[in-house]
Amino acid sequence: MKTSQQLIDEANAVVKQITPSDANALRGKDGVLFVDLRDIRELWRSGTIPEAMSAPRGMLEFWIDPACKYYRKDFDGITQIVLFCASAWRSALAARDLQEMGVQNVCHLEGGFTAWLNAGLDITPVKNPYLDKPT
Repeated sequence: MKTSQQLIDEANAVVKQITPSDANALRGKDGVLFVDLRDIRELWRSGTIPEAMSAPRGMLEFWIDPACKYYRKDFDGITQIVLFCASAWRSALAARDLQEMGVQNVCHLEGGFTAWLNAGLDITPVKNPYLDKPT
């Protein structure tokens, strides 16, 4: 049996990782899509990278596949996908899976959202609709 760490290490051997600084330089560029793979409760708790799309880890492969009924047009015209999660574990596995699907323009954030926060880069809050109801 392989450990989860072995799977992550194997994925990182074949996928591109970019630093928070390099990722930040891509923000706002045409054709670049940041995809936050964390659970929505993580986004509510700590925010996300501005303009990032939230994609549950369990749906990513379905959302990116044009042949799937769950395909999301958010991926149309995208030339670079930057995946991230909290610690770069889920994003490593997801980037590997997308590459196996034939997506070549994918990378993931080295150190994940935690490294982004530690670098002091911009974040945007994500409101919890159950707690942040208008009065």
